[in-house]
Amino acid sequence: MALLEEPTTELKTPRLKLKVCLAGEEAVGKTSLIRRFLEDVFDDRHIVTFGEAKVTQRELQMKMPDSGDRMRAALGVWDILGQCGLAQFLKDPYFRGAQGLLVVCDVTRPLTLARLKGWRRAATKVAGQIPTYVVANKVDLVEDRQLREDEIRAFCRRWGSPYLLTSAKTGEGVEEAFRRLTGLFLRAQFRNMKGILGG
Repeated sequence: MALLEEPTTELKTPRLKLKVCLAGEEAVGKTSLIRRFLEDVFDDRHIVTFGEAKVTQRELQMKMPDSGDRMRAALGVWDILGQCGLAQFLKDPYFRGAQGLLVVCDVTRPLTLARLKGWRRAATKVAGQIPTYVVANKVDLVEDRQLREDEIRAFCRRWGSPYLLTSAKTGEGVEEAFRRLTGLFLRAQFRNMKGILGG
């Protein structure tokens, strides 16, 4: 965990740098989720192109799990095209160093949920067991929806991952997904630190 302090701030608010990857089939809405998350804070200077991957950044105000003290989390959000062949080609540089994973499915296409297993497998082979959140996107398409929430819940329970329903179109659940994933990472890091210190 890269936890830095800003020497010039009066309160010296801790700042965390976190690499978050989005993964999932093509057209599930990964890029749209990122655009919604970055709305009103997006800056072209933050965009870096790596092959077919794109990296954007946004800072979140968070609280320390142990004390509740304020901290800043600078999320580097990585986006990749949802094509299996491309994922195989780019998986090592894309997932290397990832500290959080949002795996995205489309509630109008049930197969995209089943295929999340392959995406997580590709990520963990490179990055290890990292905090993962399932994002079930496009809940605004009520008439086209084919995945029920109980199906998503059952899948995630078997998988051992939390989930959240989102809509990139309306913004429902989008920022919450990134915040919850960041919270998972922070709690895991502080548990590890307590274990090492015998706390």
